Amino acid sequence: MRCPFCGYEESKVIDSRPTDENERIRRRRECIQCGKRFTTYETIEDVPIIVVKKDKSREVFERNKVLKGMLRACEKRPVTVNELENAISEIESALQSATDREVTSVRIGELIMEKLKGIDEVAYVRFASVYKEFDSASSFIEEISTL
Repeated sequence: MRCPFCGYEESKVIDSRPTDENERIRRRRECIQCGKRFTTYETIEDVPIIVVKKDKSREVFERNKVLKGMLRACEKRPVTVNELENAISEIESALQSATDREVTSVRIGELIMEKLKGIDEVAYVRFASVYKEFDSASSFIEEISTL
């Protein structure tokens, strides 16, 4: 870390502690050359997940958009918002841990259906019917038979 007083490039950390929000770390440093002290803050770099849609356009992943779709599928079902939030957190973690920062909307839809299948089968079929664009009763029946 470069000293703001003399420009020397080496310093030592004297004290380190999280900020009130626990989103940054406050470090008290001392310059090895001039001995003056200064404070730095360290934050995690948030790299957004980019969603590649079917029409090849790109947009930033929005957690609320996923929640809205899942809530619509779970309407009048015994599913709590907490269950959906946990499922979305798991989906988001899977996307964050992937090496590629771009993910297709198809992949996100598959992850959502996978989670809904474990939460509520009716919600899963509702979501799948919109997501897979069922055009006939037979395609609907095919999907239900896989359950």
